[in-house]
Amino acid sequence: MKKLTTNILAVVLTSSFTLVNAQIDTTKTQDIEGVVVTALGIKREKKSLGYASQEVKGDALTEGTTKTGNVAGLLSGKASGVQVNSNNNFGGSTNIVIRGYKQMLGNGGSPLIVIDGSPVSNSYISGTYDLGNFLSDLNPDDIASMNILKGAAASALYGERALNGVIVIETKRGRSGKKDNSWGVTLSSDVNVGFIDKSTFPTYQKRYGAGYGAYYGPNEDSYFNLTPSGEPEVPFGEDASYGAEFDPNLLVWQWDSYDEYSKNFGKPHAWVAAKNGPITFFENPIVYSNSVTLQKGDVKNNFMLSFNNFDASGLMPNSSQKKNTLSTKMNYALTDKLSASVYSTLTIQDTKGRNTTGYSDNVVTNFRQWYQTNVDLQDQRYVYENSYRQTGTYLNRTWNRGGANDPYPLYWNNPYFQVFQNYQSDNRTRSFSYGQLKYDFNNNFGLLFKISHDFYNMTIEERLAKGSLTQGFGVSGNNADSGYQREDDKGSETNFDLIGNYKFDLTDKLNVQGIVGGNVRRNAFESVTTSTEGGLIVPGIYSIENSAGTVIDPVEVYQRSATASAYASASFAYDNTLFLDGTYRFDKSSNLPKGKNSYGYFSVSGAVLLNNYIKADWLSFLKLRANYAEVGGSTVNYMLSNTYNKNGKFGNSGIYFIPGSLKNPNLDPERSKEVEVGLEMQILKNRLGLDIAAYKTQTFNQIISLPISNSTGYNSVVINAGQIDNKGIEIGLNATPIKSSNFNWDIDVNWAKNENKIVALHPDAKVYRLAAYQGGVSLNAVEGASYGVLYGTDFVYTNGQKTISPTTGRYLRTAESNKEIGNITPDWTGGVRNSFRYKNLSVGFLIDVQHGGDVFSTDMYYGLATGLYEETAVGDYRTTGVVYEGVNPNGQVNTTATIGADGYGNVDGYRRMPNARFIYDASYVKLREANITYKIPSSVLASTFIEDMKISLVGRNLWIIHKNLPYADPEAGTGGGLGSRGNSIGVLPTTRDIGVNVTIKF
Repeated sequence: MKKLTTNILAVVLTSSFTLVNAQIDTTKTQDIEGVVVTALGIKREKKSLGYASQEVKGDALTEGTTKTGNVAGLLSGKASGVQVNSNNNFGGSTNIVIRGYKQMLGNGGSPLIVIDGSPVSNSYISGTYDLGNFLSDLNPDDIASMNILKGAAASALYGERALNGVIVIETKRGRSGKKDNSWGVTLSSDVNVGFIDKSTFPTYQKRYGAGYGAYYGPNEDSYFNLTPSGEPEVPFGEDASYGAEFDPNLLVWQWDSYDEYSKNFGKPHAWVAAKNGPITFFENPIVYSNSVTLQKGDVKNNFMLSFNNFDASGLMPNSSQKKNTLSTKMNYALTDKLSASVYSTLTIQDTKGRNTTGYSDNVVTNFRQWYQTNVDLQDQRYVYENSYRQTGTYLNRTWNRGGANDPYPLYWNNPYFQVFQNYQSDNRTRSFSYGQLKYDFNNNFGLLFKISHDFYNMTIEERLAKGSLTQGFGVSGNNADSGYQREDDKGSETNFDLIGNYKFDLTDKLNVQGIVGGNVRRNAFESVTTSTEGGLIVPGIYSIENSAGTVIDPVEVYQRSATASAYASASFAYDNTLFLDGTYRFDKSSNLPKGKNSYGYFSVSGAVLLNNYIKADWLSFLKLRANYAEVGGSTVNYMLSNTYNKNGKFGNSGIYFIPGSLKNPNLDPERSKEVEVGLEMQILKNRLGLDIAAYKTQTFNQIISLPISNSTGYNSVVINAGQIDNKGIEIGLNATPIKSSNFNWDIDVNWAKNENKIVALHPDAKVYRLAAYQGGVSLNAVEGASYGVLYGTDFVYTNGQKTISPTTGRYLRTAESNKEIGNITPDWTGGVRNSFRYKNLSVGFLIDVQHGGDVFSTDMYYGLATGLYEETAVGDYRTTGVVYEGVNPNGQVNTTATIGADGYGNVDGYRRMPNARFIYDASYVKLREANITYKIPSSVLASTFIEDMKISLVGRNLWIIHKNLPYADPEAGTGGGLGSRGNSIGVLPTTRDIGVNVTIKF
């Protein structure tokens, strides 16, 4: 199956590279690569850079796709060496990894995000709910370009935060483009609708209903219980579909036969598969995005004001997100030498009804793993709504009742009660602002002073309605049948920069330019979490004051950190042909111990333009580049010494305890070294181009929390240990097969392969657990292996073949759960974009590819055992079983069918199969984006006030061309960071999103 992925991409590439004779134009070398924004907001000619960077223009980022609400996801398939995972959680996180995972702790390799030279937070919050990463607060319409600084040399000036690469975002300047320099106005309106891709949701069998087998009745040999009058009664307390075969002539007392709010109350009804399955629970998500931009000015003096209103509903009922973003940017020349710049953006966001992630209390886990195929979802909705019509209160009447006379749920709430009554909500206010003054003393010297401030304030609320299934809830985690929890977070980052820039012509051919500067950074975070205890006094009133029990002390967090830095760079250019750059940065961090908290690192890079020496008509541009760099890394707050946590009171005295992790006052900073070489080329008058890079990175002195014996009084200790190596190759291709006055065809291709290896961990530990999954599977860093090894139980092998018991017909499995059964690291990633333009009509599409990597499907692990999926009801699967391929322990070919086929999990699933059975290849090929745009001819608009107008039909995730994971999207994880990979559990289905955009300028 992996080979299929390669073949599909090969077909796409082959069909894309047919050069056609057409008009050929000429372009000067300096126009080929242009000016890009690099570290600290410094603009450089790309031809002079000795390291890899890849720029994505704002239009290429946003115009070919639907509005997603998170600009990070728009990078998918558009840059080589950049892995982007967008999950399906409503308002959820998008994880970005550049050139592989380099750290064993932290935020999953997320790069630093920089806006106009100032760092901003892109942290994510995920747990029971995925609250998204903070880059989603940025209005995509404000982005002029994204420049991805992939390697250490490109990002070294950002110091300890540059270890995972940097994404530099430049915002738009206010320039109307009108000859009279009058105000320009741009209106943009989008509406998108999502439709479930049915390949990413279960296809249920419609042959068997509720139960676990023939375990019921007076003699426990029937598929049904019996009513007092001897009629068949469904085992509605069971959450599986391994029961009796459907028979429309058989009348059965089912859950709704006993529910007084049901249409079937008091009577049995036909034993048939549900007409309305779980897919009818979901709604079509709709997104409305409207923005207006005012702009005026020239190169020196300009002003921009933009407003965006984003209003979205989700797949789950009762889910919505409303987001308003106001941004302004001003550049003004106060004098010929003094200029000022100000930028500020404010986002106010309210979200309701985020979906639960993971295993417990997840409606989608219910649908994918534990369900009865005879239960009609719309009947569940009816009893939920009818209970209100009859009583004035929404009641939790569900399909898995405690008994005929007991409506209380055994395992699962009514799905509609869950989403309408037990909903989560959050609101966030986010602001980012900077102001800077720049003074140019003369043509050689300048000075810039800049202050930036990034701030967010967030409130998160969770509700548990009266009548819910009793569960652990709140700060204490004690069982409750109702409750309310509130968390208030606020965080900030303030940066002070003073930067001097210089530029000299040392000779007629040799010049130098660079900067010398310093930075002071202050970070702060505060959080207070409190909840009710013992339930609610008055149902439906969600307030801490409404606690039935005594409210325990809230969980309070107060953190502060600071970093002071000095840095310098020098860039030499000789004859506009040879380029040499050097940088140095020195950081001092409050998060490391005195004497070890000051550290420096450097980079050196060079480039040579060979086209200045090789004179050939076919060669437009040829550059060789190479670099070496070292960067450092600090750690999170308060890892140096242990502090006490409070755990209630004894009388008037507090009870305190030390957390399980032993901190370390002797930590060293992490270090990373990288070497990179590359080549850039344009030929055939810039009709065909190549950008290739090869690199090797070593990251060592990793700061990890190593497990230790509990006899020490701790369960882990914070230490420096381990080395991770990454090496890889990145290729970017661009071609213009056809170019004429009326028709253009442009192709952009990117491809990257990264090989990752844990070179060393610790003398006392060769395995470091990164995450644990339901079902006994874990994600690990293993010495000698690639990052992200999946451990679990495996098949037993005889002579290289899977071994089957001749008695049971079932596969034998290892007793140990530490067998390597997969790895989350993909073999390679790539993307192909085709753009066509005929006069005023343009068409484009993007193919996004991941090849390799593995995912453990908890859904298949349980769902195959409980008989939900269609493959569990084919032929005599449940009567005579399956003869699996393999050998008996004596080496003979297996001929034994699985015994007990009529009982759940006896043929397949978690009860009998090893974890390795549920490891799937995470490869995919997707039609990620497609668009058709028509620009209204200027002749049509000549007599109107409109200067420019275009209408676009856009789509996203329109077709999963190839995947190996059944019933789910291999890209859809549970959250941000490592939660974005390796585990498919209760994820929402993927939607095909189609939208219309209208943009008007006047």
